[in-house]
Amino acid sequence: MKDLIFAFMLGSGEAEKDALRLASSIRTFGGELCFNPIWLVSGRREEELSEATRQKIFSLGARLVTFDPQSIQPKVAFSSFVSAAAIAEGMAQGEASFLAWLAADTMVLQPPIDMLLPAGKSLGACPVHLKLLGSQFNEPIDEYWGLVYRHCQVEVADIYPMQTVVDEQLVRAYFNAGLLVVRPERGLLRAWQSRFEKLAGLPEFGAFYGQNELYEIFIHQAILAGCILALLKQEELQLLPFEMNYPLHLHTRVAPFHRPKNLEQLITCRYEEYGGFFGNPNLDKLIHIEQPLKDWLQAQR
Repeated sequence: MKDLIFAFMLGSGEAEKDALRLASSIRTFGGELCFNPIWLVSGRREEELSEATRQKIFSLGARLVTFDPQSIQPKVAFSSFVSAAAIAEGMAQGEASFLAWLAADTMVLQPPIDMLLPAGKSLGACPVHLKLLGSQFNEPIDEYWGLVYRHCQVEVADIYPMQTVVDEQLVRAYFNAGLLVVRPERGLLRAWQSRFEKLAGLPEFGAFYGQNELYEIFIHQAILAGCILALLKQEELQLLPFEMNYPLHLHTRVAPFHRPKNLEQLITCRYEEYGGFFGNPNLDKLIHIEQPLKDWLQAQR
């Protein structure tokens, strides 16, 4: 059995480039984990990919896992992302001790050995970057989060606080879905998909979508929080270090004393728009990048 499998979606257009870039970063900077399996989960069959993409997947030693996007319900934001996570977790059970489910707009910059969770830990995760729709811990639970907790069967006594990464708000447990390390046998990602499928299309949540599009965009993360709180004890959670899942796209909003000075300080990072960040002519003023990483990043554009 493998110790860890990396898995993430292979989208199309820029999202495809993101996924191939992430796979390349694992192979280049993953250290002792650089040869671990990489699964690219895609709504496109192999014959629908370009020859260049097929060759790149082959050269990276990655595995293409396909699913039918037409079968996914409900048709709301991140439905495919949640379903793909569940598919990967189901396949990883019995194959690896841990599955790392990643957003494709991620890069690995140092060996991510923190993904090999200690005994007794079933989930490695990070808080959300920004509070946005999160539930302030020292305020009453609002109607939206009340719905989430009720439908996910969360006991109020089991809700614990955490601090958001960028705006440093104390919120009720709220996790960034872009980096989740799980023990596949616990079935967390499949439970997430099952509850998302049942809940995300309900009229009571739809009413919130009409008020503010952020409710639809982040319903996947709200239901994820509900599932984690309902299914795992707090002591099973391993909060991953600040240097993992670091949001480069929010770099200027991070408190100056927390802000990394060198990109090499990070273990994994997120960027949202690769060209927008790494193509910035003032990049050197934002964060210092040493060689050979600087040339590698330039070659990925």
